[in-house]
Amino acid sequence: MSGRARDKISSLSETAAKVALAQERGDRIVFSNGCFDLLHVGHVRNLEAARALGDRLVVAVNLDASVRRLKGEDRPIQPARTRMEVVAALACVDWVLGFAGDTPIRPIRTLRPDILAKGGDWAEGEIIGGDDVLAWGGRVVRLPTFPGERTSDTIQRIRRRPKKKKR
Repeated sequence: MSGRARDKISSLSETAAKVALAQERGDRIVFSNGCFDLLHVGHVRNLEAARALGDRLVVAVNLDASVRRLKGEDRPIQPARTRMEVVAALACVDWVLGFAGDTPIRPIRTLRPDILAKGGDWAEGEIIGGDDVLAWGGRVVRLPTFPGERTSDTIQRIRRRPKKKKR
């Protein structure tokens, strides 16, 4: 792998080592996660807002089987490697990793971020890992929502468009 965006993608153990070093330097680590199947402006704004909460932003991306279990057999649209690289290309993102579970609890407990940031469509008590982060003295932050900016909405708009006839 070469290239700046791809250099930000690593395994959980590699990311844990980077996070530990950053925390030793006093950096505040922010963690967020999602499927990021079709990256849209709501994702970008939330990740920028998450990064503004601390010094480093780690983003965990659901792997393909996880997305299928959560969103249905016709998802994901983009494979995990592509989704991770697109997220990694954002300037606000420091590190990206994939996770296979239905929830990000394993990476959260392994990385022990200072701040857990999740989209505002999640109720405070429903944010996976929130109790853990609060227990070790961290914060849980609900990020804004952006109506109409959901991957599922975009997919539905595309599917409803009339097909153009070939010339």
